[in-house]
Amino acid sequence: MYHLISADVRGRGNCRIGLAKASGKLLSSPGSSHRVFVCADGPDSAPNVTLIHGFPISSHDWAPMRPALRQRDLRLVAPDLLGFGHSDKPLQHCYRIHDQAEMIMAVWDHFGIASTDLVAHDYGVSVARELLARCPERITSVAWLNGGLCPDLHRPVLAQRLLHSGLGPRVARAMSYRSFVRSLRSVLGRPVSEEVLAEMWCSVTHARGNRVVPALMRYIHDRRLHQRRWTEALENFAGPMSFFWGPADPISGAHVLNRIRERMPAAQVFELSDPVVGHYPQVEDPERVGALVADFLTASARF
Repeated sequence: MYHLISADVRGRGNCRIGLAKASGKLLSSPGSSHRVFVCADGPDSAPNVTLIHGFPISSHDWAPMRPALRQRDLRLVAPDLLGFGHSDKPLQHCYRIHDQAEMIMAVWDHFGIASTDLVAHDYGVSVARELLARCPERITSVAWLNGGLCPDLHRPVLAQRLLHSGLGPRVARAMSYRSFVRSLRSVLGRPVSEEVLAEMWCSVTHARGNRVVPALMRYIHDRRLHQRRWTEALENFAGPMSFFWGPADPISGAHVLNRIRERMPAAQVFELSDPVVGHYPQVEDPERVGALVADFLTASARF
C-alpha cells in the first residue's frame, strides 16, 4: 500500500536535453523503497486530469500537448509509472498493472483528488482500465489514445516480441539509440524530430532503465488475464468516453477501430487520418490532438 510523502525535484538525471529540465514531485512511501515522480500543474480548484503514459517512455510523452490543456484551466497530474522515466526502476520487481493502478490512486490521495478525468495511452490504457474496474466513481470521463484495448487484435512489433521472450534481458542490454529509433519510427505515421526521439531515449535509459524493460512487458500477460473484467468495466462505464486514434499504428491502429465502434457505439471516435497519425498521436500531432482532447475534457466537465 502506498502512503506518499513528497520532495521537490528539479532536473533529475543527467540527460542533456528535455528531461533534464523536468520538474515535479518525487513521491515516496514510508513502507516501500520505491519512489514515483509526478509532474503536476494548474490551480487546485480546477477540474483534475490524470495523464497516464505508455510503454516504454514516461509522462514526458504528454509535454507536446500540455500547452493546449493548460489553456483550458485544468489541473494536470502526470506520473511516471514505476519502472519508467524518473520513477524508480527496481530490477527485482513484478510490474503488475494492479500495482501501477494502486500507485495512481495513492497519487490521487496525495494531491487530494476525489475525482478526475483520465487521458490514457498505450500501457496507460491497461492501467486506466484497471482503475475503471476498481473505482469508476472517481473517474468522470476518459480520453483513450492508441492502446491495447483488445488483446486478440494486438500486433506487437519485432522488438516487443523479442523483449517479451526468453531473449528479453539480452535484447534489453544490447539496446542502442539506433535500434530504439528504428523500432519507434516503425510505429509512427508522421515524422518526429530527432530531438524528440532523443528525449524519449533519455527517458528509457535514465538510471539504466533499459534493464527493466523486459519485466515491464508483463502488461501483455495482465491484459489477457484480466480481459473479461476490464472489458466489462470499460463497456459499462457511464461517463463520457472518447477515442483519439492513429490509424497508421501497426500495433493498435485502424484494425481496432471497428471493434471500438461496434462495442461502444455511444463513444466519440476521432480517427486521426488527415494528416495520418500512428501510435503516438500526442507526439506526432500535438497541437491538433491537444485541442481535440481539451475540447472533450471541457465538454465533459459540463456533463
